[in-house]
Amino acid sequence: MSAPADPRRPVICLAASGGGHVRQILDLKPVWEKYPRFFVTEDTALGQSIAAEEETYFVPHFAIGQARLGRPWRMAAEAWRSIFRSWRIIARRRPDLFITTGAGSQLFVMLFARLRGARVILIDSFARFTHPSAFARLAGWLAHVRIAQSAESARHWRGALVFDPFRTLDTPPPPKEPLLFATVGATLPFDRLTRLVEEAGAAGEIPERIVLQRGIEGHRPETLDSVETLPFDEVQDLLRRADIVVCHGGTGSLITALRAHCRVVAVPRLFALGEHYDDHQAEITAAFAERGLIEVVGADEPLGPALERARRRTPVAATTDPSALIAWLDEMAAEMARLRRWR
Repeated sequence: MSAPADPRRPVICLAASGGGHVRQILDLKPVWEKYPRFFVTEDTALGQSIAAEEETYFVPHFAIGQARLGRPWRMAAEAWRSIFRSWRIIARRRPDLFITTGAGSQLFVMLFARLRGARVILIDSFARFTHPSAFARLAGWLAHVRIAQSAESARHWRGALVFDPFRTLDTPPPPKEPLLFATVGATLPFDRLTRLVEEAGAAGEIPERIVLQRGIEGHRPETLDSVETLPFDEVQDLLRRADIVVCHGGTGSLITALRAHCRVVAVPRLFALGEHYDDHQAEITAAFAERGLIEVVGADEPLGPALERARRRTPVAATTDPSALIAWLDEMAAEMARLRRWR
């Protein structure tokens, strides 16, 4: 749980939407575990796992891209709810240091934290290799410090510091089972991925045992056992055991699978098919594929050929190593603590 309150120690707000955004916050634990802190995130399976251990507040999921997908009134309604909930959280907890990895649902939390005097650090998504994210471009002016996670992205984001965390691993792979874990992620259902797994299974192209997480209200295959959601610790256990992972193109899902020495087949969500707010997952998966880390399934492609390519390749393990960023953040938090002691 959070460290006890102490007027000489800064209170840290850790703000991130679901999926890979909040997983990046968890990777920064060596910084925040030493201070009073609280989380602001979305009510997902991972968010509930965090809430079991840490002081956590939930805000509604919303993004500008919802309007692009034909749901402007829903976006407006969720944004309005977020304004009031975000204000209540910040007014109650009054953080001194605000660290966020985005995205949309954290906009008003970030705004109110800045207005209440918090020092704001915006860490753009690791998913953005070539350009800053839409959230970074929109909310960057609120941040005292902007941090990009690739040099190329930083060149397009004025004043950003660079901390590139990407690393390949040379550790030996653990024993794996003939298990295929398919997951659509925590935020949105993804019926195309579910149907691809269903069709490949029916065609006899998946000899492995299949575990499928289909998302809330997602398509439920008649021929496969599936679940809507899974607790994060169960996901971690499946990744340790699974030889093959089929997932969407979110950075969190890709990195956690690669970290576990899985053979990864990615199905990026596409804006043209109404599956996401933009095509950043296609950008992410293309960059990972260029590095020889994953196989990618295109818009009109079946799953079987990509699975066969994945089985023929030697798994390449990779992870993110935020140690340099942790050291920098640690020094900033320590400096804030020193200033508070002398007030």
